[in-house]
Amino acid sequence: MINIVRNGDIVWLDFNPQSGHEQKGRRPAIVISPQIYNSKTGLALFCPITNQIKVYPFEVILPENLPVTGVIISDQIKSLDWKVRNAEFIAKAPAAVLIETIKKVSALIKI
Repeated sequence: MINIVRNGDIVWLDFNPQSGHEQKGRRPAIVISPQIYNSKTGLALFCPITNQIKVYPFEVILPENLPVTGVIISDQIKSLDWKVRNAEFIAKAPAAVLIETIKKVSALIKI
């Protein structure tokens, strides 16, 4: 169990229950919300990671030097209770990956 999740952390997370086209099961995800929010609320914003690369505009490719492979799905943002969902630290994403993910989220919501 993690003390606190921080933006840029890649963690294992339980995405169940799910519905429709949402990602499901225990899978890696990147934290995109800041530590201060995560610690005060017990929630965090996550984007799931998948190995099913579709060359979709909202995918962010993970570099090969990480213990997790695949792409971040930046248009499937979830606000989740990271303690109840059993967040488990895997690695820290490079700053460029976090920045690209947040830029794609911002484009999605027109910031």
